[in-house]
Amino acid sequence: MTLGFAAVEAMAGWWSGSLALLGDAGHMLTDSLALALATAASILARRPSSPRHTYGLRRVETLAGMLNGLFMLFVVALIAWHAIERLITPQPVEAGTVIGVAALGLAINVIVAWMLSRGEGDLNTRAALLHVFGDLLGSVAALASGIVILYTGWYPADPLLSMLICGLILASTLKLLRVATHTLLEGVPDNLSLGAIGHAMAEVEGVHSIHDLHVWSLDSNHVALSAHVVLHSSQAWPTSLVALQRLLAEQFDIHHATLQPEPLPGQIVTFSSRPPGPKSAASPPPGSR
Repeated sequence: MTLGFAAVEAMAGWWSGSLALLGDAGHMLTDSLALALATAASILARRPSSPRHTYGLRRVETLAGMLNGLFMLFVVALIAWHAIERLITPQPVEAGTVIGVAALGLAINVIVAWMLSRGEGDLNTRAALLHVFGDLLGSVAALASGIVILYTGWYPADPLLSMLICGLILASTLKLLRVATHTLLEGVPDNLSLGAIGHAMAEVEGVHSIHDLHVWSLDSNHVALSAHVVLHSSQAWPTSLVALQRLLAEQFDIHHATLQPEPLPGQIVTFSSRPPGPKSAASPPPGSR
């Protein structure tokens, strides 16, 4: 839908002389590529883990989101550059054509945005939705510029509204890129506090303290945690482990946790890999030959 209408909008923009339509057509063309990239990333992210990728390919969605965000920066810069040219040298615009095509584009973008909004809220889908939302705003700008030109004849309305939409898209794109970069750098998710998690874990019965605590995002929907747990008594570990896992799942929505138990300094470690086997009847008593 997006790719087909991009061709229609490009021809209409060239015929009418509307930068808003031409810019929106270019934006919709890049969005078609972005949606294709997001679809491929979503398929790859569902592949199971392997000996080479033990977490699977979940980060592909984040990479796709980042690439789409960088693509958006290029589109915004291109539209802004052409808008400045039009402000310096205003050109006539066929307002009636702009209004008709922009209204059709707005309807198509609303349908596509509705379809995407029903999907998963991961970074990949958010990036794709950002592209479509940018198209939607572009259609609104083109429609508004056509109406202004039709009733006032003020041609600078076309590039000015294009620059306004560029500013709105730029703010959302930078936010998306920040989240994608933070995920790829394995930062603590914005909705979680490392200190709050550590203090909550340390309050579990049988736990003395927590150290080497790490929390990071595997993707937009999965958080992983690893920590060293110092115990008051090593015999309490089975009970403490269950309590810690329940705490992390229920309070922080962390379901992938790797916890390493440690005794207090000076304690005798009583963990063993397997229980001792029975003595053999044929074994000689200690001290005998």
